[in-house]
Amino acid sequence: MATHKLLLLPGDGIGPEIMAEVKKVIAWLNARGGDTFETEEDLVGGAAYDAHGKAISEEAMQKALAADAVIFGAVGGPKWDGVDYEVRPEAGLLRLRKDLELFANLRPAICYPALADASSLKHDVIEGLDILILRELTGGVYFGEPKEITDLGNGQKRGVDTQVYDTYEIERIAKMAFELARTRRNKVTSMEKRNVMKTGVLWHEVVDDVHKRGYEDVELEHMLADAGGMQLVRWPKQFDVIVTDNLFGDMLSDVAAMLTGSLGMLPSASLGAPDGKTGKRKALYEPVHGSAPDIAGTGAANPIAMIASFGMALRYSFEMVEEADLVDRAIAATLEKGLRTRDLAGQGDAVVSTAEMGDAIVAELENLSA
Repeated sequence: MATHKLLLLPGDGIGPEIMAEVKKVIAWLNARGGDTFETEEDLVGGAAYDAHGKAISEEAMQKALAADAVIFGAVGGPKWDGVDYEVRPEAGLLRLRKDLELFANLRPAICYPALADASSLKHDVIEGLDILILRELTGGVYFGEPKEITDLGNGQKRGVDTQVYDTYEIERIAKMAFELARTRRNKVTSMEKRNVMKTGVLWHEVVDDVHKRGYEDVELEHMLADAGGMQLVRWPKQFDVIVTDNLFGDMLSDVAAMLTGSLGMLPSASLGAPDGKTGKRKALYEPVHGSAPDIAGTGAANPIAMIASFGMALRYSFEMVEEADLVDRAIAATLEKGLRTRDLAGQGDAVVSTAEMGDAIVAELENLSA
């Protein structure tokens, strides 16, 4: 039996509310026996800025580096719109990704059977959806230099963001895509914009090369990212694993989120490279949605993406596959009973609070494991 160290960073807005529901799942697992979890908690985002004048403190960063996994809520809100760019709430998440060297962002889009009618797409288009978007996380336009706004005089300014990718960055994300596809339906779709971007040309070449050097058993197709966005809403079930760069991955995964009925349903995992000695990866798990300050404190937030993100931690950081499957089944069983948070509710549905949804999922964990 092992003990795993978790750092919980609830953040801002609805972050603390949804993190409270993850704590219930952790407590249930600890009481069940087997592997257990030790947790620490700290500030990030606007909460950290209010306390320390920066989006994450050095002490919190050291805790993150020492943890087996970081469980992250959400950051940001209008309260901090006027702070300097370098210390904005989102800078805390970007620093975590950079310092932990989390280069791979896994964003599954799964349509639970009970929610097939909650999507804006037709039932037959969405029913049974199970795709995985793999987004390169530490390169591209979000980190490229120069990144600046220059005053040109005469009332004119110039904004510059630089899209940069090196071969090794594309190679490692491509390898992960092929390896993940082998555990699923054995197909990878690589998306870029090679028709107008030199980084897209390089991306295409490197992914092809990685495929030929060890993954020819996996089906590979290439697609321009704008066409990929169109195909995601036309017939999303054609995809298995989609691998793409930082910018396009950010946008396409949000499109995929709405296929499932709500942003509140989409978890994610951000993974680093395996340690050479232990084989363990640095990892951060977070829901795809934001801090939703408009509903913070009302008990209306959907905690499912947060709980499912912890389920991904069980799967990818701790090899607790049985427990991860149990979390997924508990979420599905809860939805099958018709329980809905406000974002999912249709006419006649039973609307429950954040805490009530968390309690219901824990109750299903107990039922399914009995």
